[in-house]
Amino acid sequence: MSDPGIVRPLTGWQRANVLAAAQYVRELLLKTPADLKGRAVYEGLLEVLEPTRRATRQQREMADAAKAAARIRELRSGRERRAADRRKADMGAPKSGERRRGERRSGRDRRKM
Repeated sequence: MSDPGIVRPLTGWQRANVLAAAQYVRELLLKTPADLKGRAVYEGLLEVLEPTRRATRQQREMADAAKAAARIRELRSGRERRAADRRKADMGAPKSGERRRGERRSGRDRRKM
């Protein structure tokens, strides 16, 4: 069982086959440039040929994700939400009157036993 994190260099015939597959997919992409699946396969084959390309892509994706998370964190910061808190603004009494139907406690005081 091999570790997927360990990259071994391709042998001559492996590299030749991957290169031929990449060239074939590139020809297909020239005919149908909007094919996203073909583009992904082509990029994957290039990453097999050049492992540094994969590392660069992963770093770029992680940086983009970190930027997006920072933007979301800024949007969700508590300061903006608390500023519009209804408890801080005096809105007056409710317009519908009392919502409770009756007294919540029974008639006797439970503290005195």
